[in-house]
Amino acid sequence: MNIATYARRNLFRRKGRTILTMVAIALAVLIFSIIRTVIYEWNRGAEEAAQDRLAIRHKVSITMELPYKYIDEVRATPGVTKATWANWFGAKDPKERIPFFAGFAADQNSFFDVMDEMSVDPKVLEEWRNTPNGAILGDLIAKTFEVKPGDDVTIASDIYPGDWKFKVVGIYKPLRKTVDRNSFIFRWDYLNNSDAVPPPMKDKIGWILARIDDAAHSAQIAKSIDAKFEDHDDQTSAMSERAFQLSFMGGFTAILTAFDYASVGILLILMLVLANAIAMSVRERTHEYGVLRAIGFPPAHIVGFIVGESVLIAVIGGLIGVAMTAGLINGVMGPFLEENMSGWFPYFSTPPYVMGLAMVAAIGVGIFAGALPAYRASKLKVTDALRRLD
Repeated sequence: MNIATYARRNLFRRKGRTILTMVAIALAVLIFSIIRTVIYEWNRGAEEAAQDRLAIRHKVSITMELPYKYIDEVRATPGVTKATWANWFGAKDPKERIPFFAGFAADQNSFFDVMDEMSVDPKVLEEWRNTPNGAILGDLIAKTFEVKPGDDVTIASDIYPGDWKFKVVGIYKPLRKTVDRNSFIFRWDYLNNSDAVPPPMKDKIGWILARIDDAAHSAQIAKSIDAKFEDHDDQTSAMSERAFQLSFMGGFTAILTAFDYASVGILLILMLVLANAIAMSVRERTHEYGVLRAIGFPPAHIVGFIVGESVLIAVIGGLIGVAMTAGLINGVMGPFLEENMSGWFPYFSTPPYVMGLAMVAAIGVGIFAGALPAYRASKLKVTDALRRLD
């Protein structure tokens, strides 16, 4: 009798407990895979940011605005080929169909030149420049509001009071998966000239986006931009678009870091669950192990039998969890998030390495969970083990 045969034959002696343990392992593997996928895909989206584009924001915080006149100085910086700006609007739906969405007040003359991954028909751009309250929407947000070009739409803001009425002049077409299809873009001058904007917030811009002629010199160009405003009251922080995206969602990044630690905690909990099940099994079979020792099986075999059974349970539970991951995340959750949250998760599928890591973790948990009960069983005296009949 070898370790594999013993583990297989004894696997379902307590069917209910074994099945529940496998289910717990499968669910833990699924949750672990979801967390790791979220972290992987969040960073993957940021990695695909434009290499030849810089973002310039206030040095203190992204929530603080810059003077409008800064745009001309950025455009005059050597290495900058074109630049634009935008303000965060804090957009939300007055009817609360969606709690908030990406609303931007942008320059109608330069925004889509710099953000060229958003394709807009030249006729639409011309109409936008001639329509003070014109807005260009992503197809998903247009679908949510059930509007099309020519329709009027009203949105609200967490920053600026009142209801804001816009005319939809067009729908932009995303040329890359990283483009957020839920953005609502309208003219900055329409916001700036509104009575809802208090005087201290007039002629202010939220951030600047600049195209550069050579991505290899992005660090030097960023330093040159910051040096221009070093002696100003409002200093700047120029950075790569990737760094800007991560800072823009800094709070979410902190949550992902917490998730990273949580994934380790899940593995520890899983180990305790499996260790408890194996320990109960060992106690029930103490007499059996005593018989095996009495007929000549050495302690190492006892350890192998127990650890082998623990690993087998972990492997089966892990395989079930991986199958659930492939079906739920890659088959259901991923396509939904890519379609409806493309700005945050343009890609969302569990990569093979995460599934492999989950299986390795499950096997490791099986080994460690069975190690202590196996060690204790191997140290039992034969006479003491034979006295145990329960």
